[in-house]
Amino acid sequence: MENLERILSEHPFFAGLDESFVKLACGCAKNVRMEAGQFVFHEGEAADQFYLIREGRVALQISAPGRGASTFLTLGRGEVFGVNWLVPPYRWVYDAKALELTRAIAMDATCLRNKCEADHDLGYDIMKRLMPVLIERLHTTRLQFLDLYGSHV
Repeated sequence: MENLERILSEHPFFAGLDESFVKLACGCAKNVRMEAGQFVFHEGEAADQFYLIREGRVALQISAPGRGASTFLTLGRGEVFGVNWLVPPYRWVYDAKALELTRAIAMDATCLRNKCEADHDLGYDIMKRLMPVLIERLHTTRLQFLDLYGSHV
């Protein structure tokens, strides 16, 4: 377990987090491996994990009738995905697919939500770490939207 604590504390998402919080979060964590082409989850499924990428790349994709899947974001080492774990109804609104062999830490969503609820300081720290991720993704989406529609917006 000590090795997992070290891995968590060194991941950019948890770096600098109070050691006691890392220990709490570690109780919800496990190492996972995804093969190239493997879907991690699909739109509509229960959002029951939160992922911290250690190595590899993951594509976040949306599907439209008659158009198939489109990648809207590609993530790699040091990034996180699966933030739907925090907001009801706890369902994925996109697909996630490993583009290459990917190693990650999967955080059990129910476990992490319960620990954040029980320790509001931990919950606040997690929220402070998630907000920049969400703001950056919103900004990226905005730029893609402007790219796609240009001056027609």
